[in-house]
Amino acid sequence: MDAIRMTGIVKCFGPVRANDGINFTVKRQEIHCLLGENGTGKSTLMNILFGLYHPDSGEIYINEKKAAISNPNDAYALGIGMVHQHFMLVNQLTVLENIILGKESGGLFLDRKKSQEKVEELVERFGFKIDLHEKVVNLSVGMKQRVEILKTLYRGADIIILDEPTAVLTPQEVEELFKILRHLKESGKTIIFITHKLNETMALSDRITVIRKGKVVFESNTCDTNEKELATQMVGRQVESIITEKGQKTGEVVLELKNVRLHERAGETVSLKVRAGEILGIAGVDGNGQQELEEMIIGNREVKEGTILMNNAPIEHMSVKDRKALGIGYIPSDRHKNAMVSSFSITENFLLGYQEAPEYCRNGFIDYKKLEQDAKKQVEVFEIKVAGVEQEIGQLSGGNQQKVILGREISHDPRFMLVAQPVRGLDIGAIERVHKTLLELKRQGKAILLISAELSEVMNLSDRIAVMYEGEVSAQFVNGEYTKEEIGLFMAGKKQEVKGNE
Repeated sequence: MDAIRMTGIVKCFGPVRANDGINFTVKRQEIHCLLGENGTGKSTLMNILFGLYHPDSGEIYINEKKAAISNPNDAYALGIGMVHQHFMLVNQLTVLENIILGKESGGLFLDRKKSQEKVEELVERFGFKIDLHEKVVNLSVGMKQRVEILKTLYRGADIIILDEPTAVLTPQEVEELFKILRHLKESGKTIIFITHKLNETMALSDRITVIRKGKVVFESNTCDTNEKELATQMVGRQVESIITEKGQKTGEVVLELKNVRLHERAGETVSLKVRAGEILGIAGVDGNGQQELEEMIIGNREVKEGTILMNNAPIEHMSVKDRKALGIGYIPSDRHKNAMVSSFSITENFLLGYQEAPEYCRNGFIDYKKLEQDAKKQVEVFEIKVAGVEQEIGQLSGGNQQKVILGREISHDPRFMLVAQPVRGLDIGAIERVHKTLLELKRQGKAILLISAELSEVMNLSDRIAVMYEGEVSAQFVNGEYTKEEIGLFMAGKKQEVKGNE
């Protein structure tokens, strides 16, 4: 029996057809992965199912009966719950208070005991290990996600939608989540899992639907397909697996941090070295000092304790402009805030950060001809899809924006590249190109510091890895020395003695 059947779903936002005649079916008591690149219409389709959006056309059937879903209350009445990518919790309330909020037992008078008994029964039945009286503010990201899942169960959901649920979890938290979802399935629940991660799709799902450019392009039982086929279906062409070459000889230390304190809460300072011809990857769950590290190296945050050296010379008191003039290229974690001006043309964005560079600024005047030539060259090299270099960068996809920024930074032949979250929000095709570029820069002898919340990215590209936890380095080692699971423990705070592999 089908738990969900959506037929002919169309949803437009202006001229963009986010969902273009989608037919989507989920069987009862299965884990169904809705797979696709960012911006393909996956979340739009599920927001329609949950009542947050209304389709322009199409029909929805729940348990073989036609359904009209105008809002989330209608969805819950039909047994549909949704765990969003960004949690909707009140930090200063307890776990129990968050779960029952808006759905309290007792009518006019709150029957807290009855509500608590109902939640406790759910916790016991589904094997959740959680303290109902702990404030949400004190919980890990993985625990907060459990609260969100419990909220949907408390409201009677038999069909649970999870939107990119592993984006900010450690490997251990991912495995715990998968155990919970498998238990929910065994207990009779139906799970829809929205993701763009192929390994998770293969590990968890029973069936898979791939959406590309707003249309369903592939459906399969998970046991009948593989990661390579899924990647091809997502992108529309074969995608290479990009992995660093081990054992490449490295040169002298290009950038070094000596006893830098990232924030006041950190008990220990951070010391790192990045050599020519290597990629040092920074692993860790977001919010553990990566932002501070990025901003201190580039000069957007004051260094109150410690030293940062570039080519053995201290730079911690230099301006961003002077640091870039020394040979630092920079791909920031937030490109919209720190790397581009959406309303400027591609050519104008190509100048950002280099307004006083001698190749463009002569006697106080900008050489726009040279600037346009260089912009056109990088558009061609990176195969950036644009109408022309006069087009506003804000009109491009995230992947093409990132290619413009990457092209701009490497065109100045930097000695050191600070690369933060380089593929956040990008699709598989753009990710492939960014990763190829980073490995080519490494082969050219550049020193690269890669900061990424995606552990697989760090493990695929890095020669050495440093793991960050609460503003400190919990471990530092040669890539391959520890397993993904062991690195996950370092990400969760386990300390490992530094072995001096610098």
